[in-house]
Amino acid sequence: MNVSRGFLHITYKLYHHLDLVDGERKSHCLNVFLSVMKYAWKKNGYKAGLRHETIHKDTGLCRTTIKSCLETLNKVNIVKSVRGRSGKTYLVNETFLRAEKLYEPTQIAVKPTQDSRFTATLEETISINNIGKIVKSFAGDTEKILDELSKLPLDELKAETVNVYLCKQAIQRKEDKERESKATYVNADKILSALSKIKKQANPRYREKVEYNKRNGIKPWENK
Repeated sequence: MNVSRGFLHITYKLYHHLDLVDGERKSHCLNVFLSVMKYAWKKNGYKAGLRHETIHKDTGLCRTTIKSCLETLNKVNIVKSVRGRSGKTYLVNETFLRAEKLYEPTQIAVKPTQDSRFTATLEETISINNIGKIVKSFAGDTEKILDELSKLPLDELKAETVNVYLCKQAIQRKEDKERESKATYVNADKILSALSKIKKQANPRYREKVEYNKRNGIKPWENK
């Protein structure tokens, strides 16, 4: 492999942009990004056709984690995934890089211009950020986490790939709340009145009195 690359400046803009991803997942994404950069050179337009096996050898991460990280990097517009006939090509967003130098020849690259292929949208940023932030903010308080998650859009909960179990519980809670909001409840006085009536009718003495009144044509309510 060509190792003439002198150095590469990966900006803090990239590092802070990955604050959208919480905890250990952020470090995995950085690891995968560095592996992609090992093969994506300026002379190739920062493009590289890679297999997961190659990234696995570089990072030691399992293929499931690598796939998840590449999907995340694609969603936050850091590494674009382009499917081709023989696999995927990964295109690095130069916005997160500084000019690169080579040993031979010595030439500094021009400042990259914004690429329309990496136009970020607010919806993409929020969809990755919300669930992780809620789980992190209320760590240890499952009930609070589920209450907050149940307030998120259903599509966002179903699309989550990290906190899958919590999201399933949140979806169930969300559906329960919707059913409860549409439920029709009977007035408490009506329930108490019905229970009192049942209690009287179950009393043998009461039933005897009713039968006696019927036989003798007695109507107690007329004497009131």
